[in-house]
Amino acid sequence: MAIKATIYKASLNIADMDRNYYAEHNFTLAKHPSETDLRLMIKLVAFMLNADEELLFTKGISQDDEPDLWQKALNGDIKLWIDLGQPDEKRIRKACGRSEKVIIYMYQEGSAFAWWKQMQSTLGRFKNLSVRYLKIDGDMELLAKRAMDLQCNISDRELSVIEGDKSIAVNQEIWK
Repeated sequence: MAIKATIYKASLNIADMDRNYYAEHNFTLAKHPSETDLRLMIKLVAFMLNADEELLFTKGISQDDEPDLWQKALNGDIKLWIDLGQPDEKRIRKACGRSEKVIIYMYQEGSAFAWWKQMQSTLGRFKNLSVRYLKIDGDMELLAKRAMDLQCNISDRELSVIEGDKSIAVNQEIWK
């Protein structure tokens, strides 16, 4: 019998001083059985950093031809493609060919640096690609609850995620 996805509800109150974006977003998210709490929270972080009314979560891990998040134009063109982790070159080439802008967020320190060292020269040719490493100060996965109410403040590319008395800081290192 297949293991089913776990359902999470998230309410995000976002104050992005860098982009002058202030809004509240409410989501119902499905966490794939193979997905960790940390990866689920990184998906939310990626949303917070790029928040827009048109930015949507996709089927993610369970769908090979979709990113973790995307923003589409009214005509169906993909304006923004967001992947998490260390995708292979074929996936990156496909994403850059289909989308105006592609962002890859990496968050696992050891493997992120090794992947970047290996892929850095290859990825230089993709002009619409941005690669970012998320340096997390705190245990992000502790915020993963079935019902989340998070305050998100962004200033000078630093994200503070606050829930009750817990606060996690996330800094972006832009590698490309």
